[in-house]
Amino acid sequence: MRIRYLGHIVSAISLWAALAVFTYGQQPRAIHLTGAYWGTHDPSIIRSGKTWYVFATGKAQDGGQFQIRCSEDLTSWKLCGHVFDRIPQWIHNASPATTELWAPDISYEDGEFRLYYAYSLFGKNTSGIALATNLTLDPASPRYKWVDRGLVLKSTAADNFNAIDPNFILDRKGSAWLAFGSFWSGIKMRRLNERTGMLSKRDTQLYSLASRKRPSGTVVQKPGLPPDWQAVEAPFIVYHAGHYYLFVSWDLCCRGTRSTYRTMVGRSKQITGPYVDKNGMSMEEGGGSELLVGNTRWLGPGGESVYMQRSGKDIIVFHAYDAHTGRPALQISTIIWQNGWPHAALEN
Repeated sequence: MRIRYLGHIVSAISLWAALAVFTYGQQPRAIHLTGAYWGTHDPSIIRSGKTWYVFATGKAQDGGQFQIRCSEDLTSWKLCGHVFDRIPQWIHNASPATTELWAPDISYEDGEFRLYYAYSLFGKNTSGIALATNLTLDPASPRYKWVDRGLVLKSTAADNFNAIDPNFILDRKGSAWLAFGSFWSGIKMRRLNERTGMLSKRDTQLYSLASRKRPSGTVVQKPGLPPDWQAVEAPFIVYHAGHYYLFVSWDLCCRGTRSTYRTMVGRSKQITGPYVDKNGMSMEEGGGSELLVGNTRWLGPGGESVYMQRSGKDIIVFHAYDAHTGRPALQISTIIWQNGWPHAALEN
């Protein structure tokens, strides 16, 4: 999960100190960012030692895959490297037209940092999710080395789902899961092997978590592209006060000032669902409660990940587009939980 309770990585006290400068009252607060926060898509955040790290879709200035940004205070950000120097050869073989890897999801599990990521082509579901690992996030350490573990799962043109936008989560019993999906029949989930991070061989079921419903009178779109009404993607799951919460992005990403992304949420007593919104409507039936929507300053807030803390000072990171220029940028908001539901803010 993009996360997370970090255990020995950093104490609850130091986490609290890092965020004490922000006000956690009855209203969520958008954190004003400076530095290299522009150009961010699909951010995934974690903290190791005194440093916050954000992994994002996009090439680094030197052409490396997955930009890494770092900060000591959550406000001032700088570019501090990338994951891969080049796309792994096995992905070139499987998907020759792929030029950029997507949607990194960073977590810490079983003594290593795990980065789930995706390859695909725009508008296609001939996609795959893979795993890379590292023993440390400190590039100055002699142990720093990203190791590509290869394919976790894939989808083909014959499938009714799309294997992108991965999110790793441990349930309350310590079982590992991978949520994923984009367009087609929506958000799916598979059980993982906790030790290897690969698919479980004991539980091979494909669980369905969320989808969109086709509006009446929908016009047929260009052949070969998924229809806009299927637009649900970027799942992210956290546990809070007796419920699992499924965050997703609805509508259209990556269109600059024409982006219509918005962040929705539902909850469930079980990690595999059913997830329902505030009105009790199942997310498998098109339900979802709105969490973040664009304003006059920022458009298309989505591609979200959530960072839960034992202190209760939770945050959500996501990207949004400048309403005037269409440039994407990293966004961070505190989360306030009221009446069993999260609330977040978008900077004005």
